[in-house]
Amino acid sequence: MNHAMPVSERIDALLWSRRLEEMPRWQALPTWLGRLIYALTRDLTQGYLSLQAMSLVYTTILALVPLLAVTFSVLKGFGVHNQLEPLLLKVLAPLGEGGVEITAQIISFVDNMRVGVLGSVGLALLIYTVISLVQKIEQVFNFTWRVSTQRSFSQRFSKYLSVILVGPVLFFSAVGLSASLGGNPLVQAVIAAKPFGEVWHALGQLGPYLMISLTFAFFYVFVPNTRVHVISAVVGALIAGLLWEVIGGMFSYFMASSTRLMAVYSSLAILILFMIWIYIAWLILLVGASIAFYHQHPEYLRIRSRDLQLSNRQRERLALILAGQVARRYESGEPPWSSEELAQTLGVPKTNAERMLGVLEDAGFLIRTAGDVPTFVPARSTDGISVKSMLDAVRCFEERESGCRGTLPDGEIGRIETGIDQAIDAALGGMTLRDLARALDGPASSGPFVELPRG
Repeated sequence: MNHAMPVSERIDALLWSRRLEEMPRWQALPTWLGRLIYALTRDLTQGYLSLQAMSLVYTTILALVPLLAVTFSVLKGFGVHNQLEPLLLKVLAPLGEGGVEITAQIISFVDNMRVGVLGSVGLALLIYTVISLVQKIEQVFNFTWRVSTQRSFSQRFSKYLSVILVGPVLFFSAVGLSASLGGNPLVQAVIAAKPFGEVWHALGQLGPYLMISLTFAFFYVFVPNTRVHVISAVVGALIAGLLWEVIGGMFSYFMASSTRLMAVYSSLAILILFMIWIYIAWLILLVGASIAFYHQHPEYLRIRSRDLQLSNRQRERLALILAGQVARRYESGEPPWSSEELAQTLGVPKTNAERMLGVLEDAGFLIRTAGDVPTFVPARSTDGISVKSMLDAVRCFEERESGCRGTLPDGEIGRIETGIDQAIDAALGGMTLRDLARALDGPASSGPFVELPRG
């Protein structure tokens, strides 16, 4: 490595000079971790995560009391509502005495909220505020997971209902069950034995960490409008839980030594610190979501930027490979490809693969099957789809959206464009999608899309 190189070029050469598949395991894992840290640092410094966390602070403050009121009403029906205050105390523990004061005020607001007094308009506003918070969280998570499509109304209703109602019930029931097990005589007898007692004590120490990690994993699985693998959600949740404990301890130390801040802002200091902690809490949650995303989609760690920008030539190349792979499986009778499988096999980001598949679908060359995980098959007989027509669709797919579509220009520019079009037609010689599928002997590599630095 040339020591005269700038730091950024050294990092590029260290992390992206070779493919992970070409490295031994002991070298591939540190390189993958380095790419992950680079991606997280990039998302933080370029504002992708911090701006989203800031937007959630305002929504959280606005919807916190209504959300707790709805949760309190549900938990009261299951007899576990008394555990709401201890949970708030744990969440706001880094605020020290200020956390106790804020918890008391929030619980007081919740206790004073009477649904019968609110009336129909007030109740509708209460529910809307709670729904808007979950909807905002979904939008932020969809941004993290590169999901552009929104859920339908029925899907939102079922998912939001599980997040708002079922989630707290399961969480607090688990907390209550663990507490009741500790007082069971049989469990007490087992704990009395030395090895089991030490294990139980260790589990008690890890209890808060595991509970917050379980809560994070629940959000990662159910909130984004995409299929999240449980193992990826758990990986992100465990790391986010660890960050919660570590940063929470550091924030508590900061609170204990913030007498100067208290002297400057007086009673407003508690509110300011409360908002800072909410921002940090959301930032931790989003960092864990990003880790879960990169764990499930390692192809996004092949590139230095957050999103891969393809040139016109690369778009055409990717579209032909995607169409050929879809047709190849269709002709061989194998199960059809999903967009995620194609992206991981080709080593390209899922957003790029989905966009090109969408172009081919809109042009009538592919159709999307119904199901929880949509797959793609040819829209008609593969020998009736010409490769030239697919290339034409890819080359002009943005013209209609931009409003710049027009007739062929006159003069020399028009002659050049006509010549290029005729040359492509002559080079393809009437090649069909079936011919292309038969020419592909296997999944294509990711080389055309992710260029590695040389030297």
